[in-house]
Amino acid sequence: MIDRRWHFDWRLLVFSGLLLPLLLSLGIWQLNRADEKQTLLQVWQQRANDRPWAEVVTGDLQPGLPVYLTGFYDKQSWLLDNRTRDGMPGYEVLTLFRPLEGPAVVVNRGWVPGLRTRDLLPMVETPDELLTLEGRLAEYPEPPVLAEVNSSETGWPKRVQALPKTKVADFVREPAPMTVMLSDPKQPGAYRADRVPDVMGPQTHYGYAVQWFALAAVLTILTVVASYRRSET
Repeated sequence: MIDRRWHFDWRLLVFSGLLLPLLLSLGIWQLNRADEKQTLLQVWQQRANDRPWAEVVTGDLQPGLPVYLTGFYDKQSWLLDNRTRDGMPGYEVLTLFRPLEGPAVVVNRGWVPGLRTRDLLPMVETPDELLTLEGRLAEYPEPPVLAEVNSSETGWPKRVQALPKTKVADFVREPAPMTVMLSDPKQPGAYRADRVPDVMGPQTHYGYAVQWFALAAVLTILTVVASYRRSET
């Protein structure tokens, strides 16, 4: 008579014991990412209200939150380096904006192509009249760089690899905690302002989570099956 009995295999159990938590953690991580994307999409689907800027910056700030601003562009503009569109190198134009009420804020006016030589910077034209802008909140651009190179350009604009809030604070007292990205190219002073949120929606992350949990289930089943071996009596 042939039956199956449990046989202790420490190597198999150690392998499964190490891999199973990893698979489960990856599935949980994907679920958390899905929740984050769902929150982001909900924020992007909101429409700007008529709350004054001075009130908005004291509330719960989230990237993608729509806002209105009325005020003036200032003379300080930075060109954020190493920004590409359609395979072309260029810059994102970041200009200080002074609202009639509330703290000054850096406005991302969109992308401009770079020139053939890096010795020259593209011309940036900035309106000087009273304007009302529509945009969305965004984090300060601080991409990882090996070393920050001090700009050698005199006057404005200045080329930068990153623009943390501390650098903006050298020119304006207590700048806003976040920047504003213009919502479309039709906004006053806008260039190519066509940034959109991450295209990977929460459904994709839910699908990845199901795959990781399915692998965890398969691993558990195979471990149990492999632990029962045939024995003759």
